[in-house]
Amino acid sequence: MKRILKYVLVLMAILFAIPVLSGCGSSKKESSVQPSSWETIKKNKKVVIGLDDSFVPMGFRQKNGELSGYDIDLAKAVFKQYGIKADFQTIDWSMNVTELRNQTIDLIWNGLTITDERKKALTFSEPYLVNQQVLVVKKDSGITDIKGMNGKSLGAQSGSSGAQDIDDHPTILKDRIKNNAPVLYDSFNNAFIDLNANRIQGLLIDSVYANYYIKHMANSKNYRVITSGMPNEEFAVGIKKGNVQVKEKIDSAINRLRENGELKKINEKWFGK
Repeated sequence: MKRILKYVLVLMAILFAIPVLSGCGSSKKESSVQPSSWETIKKNKKVVIGLDDSFVPMGFRQKNGELSGYDIDLAKAVFKQYGIKADFQTIDWSMNVTELRNQTIDLIWNGLTITDERKKALTFSEPYLVNQQVLVVKKDSGITDIKGMNGKSLGAQSGSSGAQDIDDHPTILKDRIKNNAPVLYDSFNNAFIDLNANRIQGLLIDSVYANYYIKHMANSKNYRVITSGMPNEEFAVGIKKGNVQVKEKIDSAINRLRENGELKKINEKWFGK
């Protein structure tokens, strides 16, 4: 009797173990497919792109609330080639890498500058646009060059390449400005408010933003744009570290747009000929 009971208990243990083992196998298989991988993006036919929706002309909200911009058009044109819908999600720009790591977004695509620091955390697409950092001041401030910022307050966007440039090239601005540190803002819109109110006397900003934003302001003649002397920058798509297939797909699609003339049309739409 004891022997029979022993066999029954062993048999029950084996039967209970089978679903557990098969369950473990399927978990392992599922976990190997990453949410931001090309396989998942293609399967879902959707890619979630993180952006700062106040960065004109790359990605911003129009007065009616509609999302528009150079990067919006370019991203849509890229993923249209694969039958994938591009969804855009507003994020805190200073937390863009964290958002990507947490997989709340699949890509960072919004005038993102390639830097050595970001290369440690991201895989980048090939660059698609060249940018410079410029100093924007009010004409009535009397500032006409970088030296004019001696002892003055300088603004920059938190988490931006401009803010990084201030630290990386201290002799250009950091060693000159008040407190040897910029006033940081969550968006350039708020920085312009303080510039107009004279709470800061200069703003280090992307040239693509400065040129477009000032051009479309009613009081555009009140501003002066000064070459900063910071090195040229390149915009690219920020991809989760190691997602090489996603990079290859984006690079190939942008090259096709370049070859068929669609990229030129997007460039001229936002920047003119």
